[in-house]
Amino acid sequence: MPRLILVRHGQSQWNLENRFTGWWDVDLTAKGEEEARAAGALLKAKGMLPTLAFTSLQTRAIRTLHLALEAAGRVWIPETKDWRLNERHYGGLTGLDKAETAAKHGDEQVKIWRRSFDIPPPVLEDGSAFDLKADPRYAGIAIPSTESLKDTIARVLPYYEAAIAPALKAGEVVLVAAHGNSLRALVKHLSGISDADITGLEIPTGQPIVYELDDTLTALERYYLSER
Repeated sequence: MPRLILVRHGQSQWNLENRFTGWWDVDLTAKGEEEARAAGALLKAKGMLPTLAFTSLQTRAIRTLHLALEAAGRVWIPETKDWRLNERHYGGLTGLDKAETAAKHGDEQVKIWRRSFDIPPPVLEDGSAFDLKADPRYAGIAIPSTESLKDTIARVLPYYEAAIAPALKAGEVVLVAAHGNSLRALVKHLSGISDADITGLEIPTGQPIVYELDDTLTALERYYLSER
């Protein structure tokens, strides 16, 4: 049976500092590194060994993948990096402290920006300190100025169908190391979760989620590996 393993990156520095991160490139904390290693050790202990991996273009996800694969003894497997697995772009909220933003704009407005399905945060202004136009990894890519979860799903799912689904159908055990919102997109699709309910789904850092799929890639089961 096809098997898909999803892992959200370990704790990042801005997770620790409670700041909106989005597409900005932030590294793992020491705790995040340990979470990634623990994920890989769990994969090895459970015999859940990936044969192919996908990740984003962001350091926290890439390093999570590499640390997990090292712990699992699978650093040699092929891996593909793609911007479409990046975190949701938080626009003008990028870099802001979440508590301070709530104090300034009100809890309800921040909740809408963070958790509504189709209402994006304010746009990131050109020339902002967090403008990524000069970042060479995004050369030739139309970088968004902000994204809702709906926008994120609109780039993640076509990539899943074009790159990840064929690998699953070919018999690969696929590991995707990505981000809270890009993984929400996959979980929403595979588990048939509604627009309203997906916004409340929390995906913890460093905890492998396993999908057992049938030959048509319909989900038969979804579970946290730590619970098996």
